Amino acid sequence: MATSQITAELFRSLGDIADDDTLMAKVLKYVKKLATQRKQADPTLMSREEFYARVDKAKEGPSFKMLPNEDLTTFLRRIGHDV
Repeated sequence: MATSQITAELFRSLGDIADDDTLMAKVLKYVKKLATQRKQADPTLMSREEFYARVDKAKEGPSFKMLPNEDLTTFLRRIGHDV
C-alpha cells in the first residue's frame, strides 16, 4: 500500500473516532510513542530548530577552505586529519 493510501485510510479512521476524546487521546499517545521510537532509531533525524542550532554552533568553530587545485585528501591532511 502506498504512503498516500495509508494516509488517506488513517484520516478516514480518525474521522470515525474524532468525537471520542478518550480514543483520540489514545491515538495521539501512540503516535507520539512511534515518533519517539523512530527518532531514537535514526540519530540523523532532527527538527528544523535542532538543525539550525547545529549550524550556528558550527559557525563558532574554526573555518577551513580548500586551496585552488587542492584535492580532498590533501586538504584533510592539511587541516590535521589522518587520511
